Amino acid sequence: MQIGILSTGIYLPEKQITGSEIAELAGLPLEVVEEKLGIKKKRIPGPEDHTCQMGIIAAKKAIEKAGIDPLDIDVVIYIGEEHKEYPLWTAGIKLQEEIGAVNAWAFDTALRCGTTVMALKVAKSLMLADPQVQTVLLAGGYRNVDFIDYENPRTRFMFNLGAGGGAILLQKGYNENLLLETELITDGSFSEDVVVVAGGTKHPITKEAIDSRLNRLDVLDPEGMKKRLEQKSMDNFLKVIRKSLRKSGYCEADLSYLAILHMKKSAHEYVLKELSLSEKQSIYLQDYGHIGQIDQILSLELGLEQGKIKDGDVVVLVSAGIGYAWGAATIKWGKGE
Repeated sequence: MQIGILSTGIYLPEKQITGSEIAELAGLPLEVVEEKLGIKKKRIPGPEDHTCQMGIIAAKKAIEKAGIDPLDIDVVIYIGEEHKEYPLWTAGIKLQEEIGAVNAWAFDTALRCGTTVMALKVAKSLMLADPQVQTVLLAGGYRNVDFIDYENPRTRFMFNLGAGGGAILLQKGYNENLLLETELITDGSFSEDVVVVAGGTKHPITKEAIDSRLNRLDVLDPEGMKKRLEQKSMDNFLKVIRKSLRKSGYCEADLSYLAILHMKKSAHEYVLKELSLSEKQSIYLQDYGHIGQIDQILSLELGLEQGKIKDGDVVVLVSAGIGYAWGAATIKWGKGE
């Protein structure tokens, strides 16, 4: 049974911060921010750009583009961040209500910046297993930029975090933009390397914790993490891409476009080089920053707008999430066979 992508939706806040502003906040040379970290500018949330709300806007855009009735959506999967309007809250149910998908049931899922790719696998499995599930909406928002302390050099690799919302509509029996196979890797040896120390059960939030900036993202062992992670991360990026392609009946020579998250420029270039891809076969999100699990949806939309993705192309969405998790999903764009 074929499962295809009906449409996507993206919401980007109007507010932005430039690379020069980040350089000033962090006390870094501008060329380090723009050339090494790869940030010309990025989107940051305005006063009404709440996490689930940005997903709601993106979902409405996807529904309008697809031309479907929200009543025909069977399941809503929230793919946004856990950092949202309320700490203990199922955002998917709110999103379901706001878009008018009252016949659906909803749930939240999370794998940090790997959530969208993971949720595509979950959605496809659910649709294949349950004959009553025909149409699934994935939607959510991201604004983990709220946790960035630009004065903390240990978190420099996360200075690219931004804000935005994204959505994907999937339908069983839709013979276009076919969602093929997904590959995932998780490695728990990195699970506590990057955390917000205060705010959970181990270290409840207090005034002292806030004063000490323990309510911001931090890297507890930066040198150890770098030594253990750097090459492994690149290897796992390539591994999930190649396995996703192979499981889908393709090889890397068939790959036409790579929708990859924003990361430092050298890492982006390394992945393209290892896959024998040119810069024309991907988009470096230097004008958007890293919007977590929304990056793949944004890159897909930009690739279509810029004519980098055409009918018949093999497209791979690839992600990495703190924890650590890597994932890739292969899509055959255009009309199916």
